[in-house]
Amino acid sequence: MVKVIGLMSGTSVDGIDAVVVEIEGEKLDLQVSVLDSAIFDYPNSLKAEILAVAGGEAISLAQLASLDDQIALEFATAANQLAQKFPQVSLIGSHGQTVYHRPRRNTLQTLGYSLQLGRGELIANLTNMPTVSNFRSADIAAYGEGAPLVPKVDAALLSHPTKSRCVQNIGGIANVTYLPPTKLTNWEAKISGWDTGPGNILLDLAVTTLTRGEQNFDLNGNWARQGQPNQTLVNQWLKDDFFRQAPPKSTGRELFGQEYLNRCAQQADSWGLSAADWLATLTELTVAAIESNYRAFLPEMPSEVLLCGGGSQNLYLKQRLQARLGEGISVLTTADVGISPKFKEAIAFAVLAYWRYYGSFPGNLPQVTGAKQPVLLGSVYLPFGSNKE
Repeated sequence: MVKVIGLMSGTSVDGIDAVVVEIEGEKLDLQVSVLDSAIFDYPNSLKAEILAVAGGEAISLAQLASLDDQIALEFATAANQLAQKFPQVSLIGSHGQTVYHRPRRNTLQTLGYSLQLGRGELIANLTNMPTVSNFRSADIAAYGEGAPLVPKVDAALLSHPTKSRCVQNIGGIANVTYLPPTKLTNWEAKISGWDTGPGNILLDLAVTTLTRGEQNFDLNGNWARQGQPNQTLVNQWLKDDFFRQAPPKSTGRELFGQEYLNRCAQQADSWGLSAADWLATLTELTVAAIESNYRAFLPEMPSEVLLCGGGSQNLYLKQRLQARLGEGISVLTTADVGISPKFKEAIAFAVLAYWRYYGSFPGNLPQVTGAKQPVLLGSVYLPFGSNKE
């Protein structure tokens, strides 16, 4: 039984989600208990710099190096604060901050690319703890998408003997893990997962624009709830190639960012939408993309959908997804089955670090990412003076 810190900041750049978990077991047979969790906000100036770079702003190599260091310092500070209460922590799993993601091309000759800042070697030395980071590169080197990486953890923590489940993360980008009932023969090979499209990212950008920066998200979906979604626009947007692309597939701000939102806004101009209608329509795009992906690419519709990520707290979004999926499918959150929706991704990277450092257990699922084989995920960085791999 070991204690591991998991650190994660997603495409919404809401801050650093941090957990201390206690893990026991091996491979998919794990017992994971959350001992503590916290959210550490980025300094406003650093958050603005991250969003600018992730949005495509050009910077020098010197600025990139400085940004890498600043993010690592924030992650290390978060880990050290948690470790003060749990001195027995022996490992850190840090996803870092994604600033660029390029999916694999249609040919195996062209690898994908994904860049997470907050270098693990600096975190290891600032915390004096072994740190696993750079989780996506090995899968990408094996001709995978490098995303999503959490489905194997979902399989270990959230699968059910008789129910089929979709674990639907709604961060900046939305992704799904499909878990068949474990009673099925060879159930692990039937797990699937992919990015379904935008999660909160378009909504957050729209709210930031509408409020001139005074707000950056729609609390509980209360603003969008006052409007009416324009289904004609949603249907038009769903014709985008990404939504129709079969898995494996992944995406990021590079596709669903400010430029994409601007194009949507231009197409909406002639409809005379109110601010609430505009937010309701963007919310509808997120849930419609999830529904259409389920109906197009799942082997069967699930018994349950378990929401996690920041979008799970958007009650209007949750209600709209339930309405689209119908009464026969229960739309819940992972809290209903004992896993914090807000911290599930941080928990996942603690588990992936545990598998890498203690178990040498491949963390990817090739049928999800498109990789040619299972691989160990993450690079191990040791604090100065350590002699243990």
